[in-house]
Amino acid sequence: MLVHLDIRDFAIVDAVSLDFEVGLTVLTGETGAGKSILIDAIGLLLGDRADSGLVRTGAQQADIAGQWNIDGDQRAQAWLEQQAMTDSDDPATLNLRRVVTADGRSRAFINGRPAPISALRDLGEMLIEIHGQHAHQLLRKSGHQRQLLDDFGDFDDVLRAVADAARHLAEMRGKLDAIQSRRSTDPAQLEYLRHQLEELEQLQLTEGELDQLEQEHQRLSHADSLLSNGARALAGLSEDEDAVSQRLSSIAALVAQLREVSEDFSEAASLVEQAQINADEAANSLRHALDHIEVDPERLQEIEQRLSSIHDLARKHRVRAEELPAFAERLRNEVAEAEAAGGDVAELQQAVQRAEEAYRKAAVPLSKQRAKAAQQLGDAVREKLAELAMPDARLEVAVRTDVGRSPSIHGDDDVELQFSANPGQTPRPLTRVASGGELSRISLALQTALSARANVGVMIFDEVDVGVGGATAEVVGRLLRHLSQRCQVLCVTHLPQVAAQGHQQITIRKRAEQEQTRVEARMLSRDDRRDELARMLGGIDVTQQTLKLADEMLNASAEF
Repeated sequence: MLVHLDIRDFAIVDAVSLDFEVGLTVLTGETGAGKSILIDAIGLLLGDRADSGLVRTGAQQADIAGQWNIDGDQRAQAWLEQQAMTDSDDPATLNLRRVVTADGRSRAFINGRPAPISALRDLGEMLIEIHGQHAHQLLRKSGHQRQLLDDFGDFDDVLRAVADAARHLAEMRGKLDAIQSRRSTDPAQLEYLRHQLEELEQLQLTEGELDQLEQEHQRLSHADSLLSNGARALAGLSEDEDAVSQRLSSIAALVAQLREVSEDFSEAASLVEQAQINADEAANSLRHALDHIEVDPERLQEIEQRLSSIHDLARKHRVRAEELPAFAERLRNEVAEAEAAGGDVAELQQAVQRAEEAYRKAAVPLSKQRAKAAQQLGDAVREKLAELAMPDARLEVAVRTDVGRSPSIHGDDDVELQFSANPGQTPRPLTRVASGGELSRISLALQTALSARANVGVMIFDEVDVGVGGATAEVVGRLLRHLSQRCQVLCVTHLPQVAAQGHQQITIRKRAEQEQTRVEARMLSRDDRRDELARMLGGIDVTQQTLKLADEMLNASAEF
């Protein structure tokens, strides 16, 4: 159960701190006072999406913290142990915290340890079930009707088996389609691919060969000029009478004599010596390079032919010459896959057939369990509708199975809620015949029927009593109070008949302060509850009569 909630700088809430007890807690206040903000804060604490708009204007961050007592909640305790997030001092206590900064960043903490938002969502599914104020509108969607039946039936293992079988079947069919598309390659096209591959393999171009050929071509095509210019350079360096090497040798001798007279010439002498060494090394390097230059017209022609073949084939296939080896590999794989597709098809066809059989085998029990649960859900809802001043109403859950339909993760069934408000009328699709008020009561009946099977410690009802009033509203309150015997219930309501049934009551009010709107929430005492109920009954002017009626309502709920 939820024990404590602390909210700081969230929406228009600056600071709210509330303690909760077992039973039914009702949240009341004027329209727009911010009652649903508390529900939104709890939702955020349990993993709802966050953005910067949730931070109160002028604040740096919104901070929401909640404490749960999970004594006896084996699912939550086992999850925390598995994630190594159990509070070692008190394993029965769970502390959650969510921080949202003004720039939209969000952080989550479980028992003081940083945690991903997904972890809050996982825990939230175990801790709380929320029924929103627009739940009756979802009843118009066929997918939601099916989901209601599945939630009531509580056959998750069967649903999971059907979904897994459907996904596996879709995967096998996808592989078969891919193989068949490759197999469907036109024979003439396949033969053309083989011809292209043969051309590329005959070329036998290897990685890096193109660069080597181009460099060798460069040397051979300029061999004459390299030899001529290289010889002239070598002569100028060391072989002519007036070569650089001889001149530097003479200069070095002169500078050496200068250095003997004055150390000021030491640096110049060293540099000249180094220049002479460099000139000699340059001459040796030139001589070595010239020795390796050869004039080979036949090799040059051979390289030019090879390069021409490479570039011609590259233009033919519309790729760069250096990409030809990789292109050949891709073509080789394509041909191999097309040639091997025939053998794979037969094997995959058998795999698809086995997957279809597995899907049908999984879908049959699901259809049977849905049919059984549909009868039970219809009976449970009719009983609740009778309590909600609709004694002649009938809700039937029709399950139509079509084994010939395309396999789906939801099975072979269409689920439709059918409704009749008056005796003697055949139930027809709910979305066609139910009025807005009827939809609200049907939704509440469905939710209370499903709540009896819910496996959570806290249930929240956010204005689910919209569209009802009078004696029916009192019944709604009693249904919620009865439900609170098996789990903690929080309910946002505008109806005094519902509010009177609460074990505790929290009032939410807005107040203007220094040109800012703020929300305050406080737990009401017995006398304060009487005053709040009187306000809800009588409006602005609270009379002794409304106060007396509020007293009677509180006394009656206590006796109930």
